[in-house]
This record gives sequence, C-alpha cells and structure tokens, in this order.
Amino acid sequence: MDNGLEERERLLGFEEQERNDLKQRIWKEMKLTWRIAFPSILSRIASFGQILVTQSFLGHVGEIELASFALVQSIFLRFVNGILLGMSSATETLCGQAFGAGHYHMMGIYLQRSWLVDCVTATIMLPVFIFGTPIMNLLGQQKDIAETGGVISLWLIPFVYNFVFSLTIQMFLQAQLKNMIIGWLSTASFLLHVLMSWIFVSELDLGIAGAMGSLNISAWLNIIGLFVYIFCGWCPDTWKGFTNAAFTDILPVIKLSISSGVMIW
Repeated sequence: MDNGLEERERLLGFEEQERNDLKQRIWKEMKLTWRIAFPSILSRIASFGQILVTQSFLGHVGEIELASFALVQSIFLRFVNGILLGMSSATETLCGQAFGAGHYHMMGIYLQRSWLVDCVTATIMLPVFIFGTPIMNLLGQQKDIAETGGVISLWLIPFVYNFVFSLTIQMFLQAQLKNMIIGWLSTASFLLHVLMSWIFVSELDLGIAGAMGSLNISAWLNIIGLFVYIFCGWCPDTWKGFTNAAFTDILPVIKLSISSGVMIW
C-alpha cells in the first residue's frame, strides 16, 4: 500500500511538473512571438496613421483636397504599396534562410539586391503618379478632383520610394530579431508627423504642400534612422557595407520578388 501511494504521489508530482513546464514553454513562446510581432504592429499602425493624419488635415484644407487624397490613396498608393510589400517578402525569405544557415554576411547582400529590384519596380510604377490627372479623368472623376489629385499624386512620389527601404529593412531586421528599433522609430515618426502637420497646415496654412511635405519628411526621417542603425554598427554580422556582389546573381531575387509580389497583390 505504501509503495502504491508513493508511486501515485510521484506520478501526480510528475504531472504537476509537466503542467508547469508547459506553462513556462507557452509563456516563453508568447514572449518570443510578441517580441517579433509587436514592433511590426507598431510599424503598421504608424504607417496607416500617417496616411490617416494626412487625410484628416487635408480635410481642413478643403473638401476637394480631402476627396482627391482619398481617391489617390485608395487607388494609386495602395496598388503600388501592395506590389512592393509582396516583393519585399522575398527579402524576408532570403534573409531568414541566410540567418538560419549562419550565412550572416549574405543578409546584407540580399538586402541590397532587394533595394535594387524594388527601386526599379517603384520607378516603373511612377507613370501612375506622374499622369494622375489624365488617369482620373479617364476614370470619370470631376475635373477639379482630377486636377487636385494629380498634384497630390506628384507629392506622393517620394513617399512611394520610402516603401522601397522601409519594407525591406523591416524584413531584414526582423529575420535577426532586431526589429524593436522599427517600432520605436515608426512611433516617433508618426508623432513627428502629427506635430508637423499641425504646424504646416493649421498654423502656417500651407495647404496641400504642408500636409504632403509633412508626410514625406516624417517618412524619410524614419528611413534615415534605420540607415543609421544598420550602417553605424548595430548589425555588425549582417551588414558588411555596400558591395558589388549585390549586382551579381540577382536573377533569383528578381524571380522570387516578382512571384511574391504577384501572389500577395
């Protein structure tokens, strides 16, 4: 009887230990998941928030400006962003494979190749923004909305090139669990955008130029911050500087980027 009781107590203790171990493993995995996901969530919220803030301040400028920005943002900007976001997924795949295999130096090369591919893609998409007014006229929009939308489209060109770097760098840093900087910089960029929009639009009454200028400045200050983080020594194993190797063997990156872009878009 005593042996049976001891065996039962031992089994119960083992089950309790297993439950505690399971709780610890779940908690550990949750922390790891949130460590990766939380900065990405902040980045997405901040990016969407910048568009929302710009649209809100343009609403104070006038109804035509508000309608034009909403149209350009929902058709042109989302179209290009969807393609570039999909193509940037190739960076995530390649950098993740390189990091897992211990080929850390290749991550910087893949990042540079992705910049080249995405930059060319963004340039190919430029006619959508350059000829914004004729396109909207073709879609049957009112003349004043089409003309204002054409002006806003031109202001969005620098913002489009911001996607080339922000999306790929996010994948690059996320693959090596260094993406917390993305969340903080994105949040700071968003807060700065709100402040500049208020100054440029509400106080200085700069209209479209003020709202769109604030959007571009805040977005590119975020990119500059990411450049400083990568170039100035915080990624010593994965960034070895610019290299000619980025221009060689680029065809697989192009194929993967195109397939990813088409699939996600």
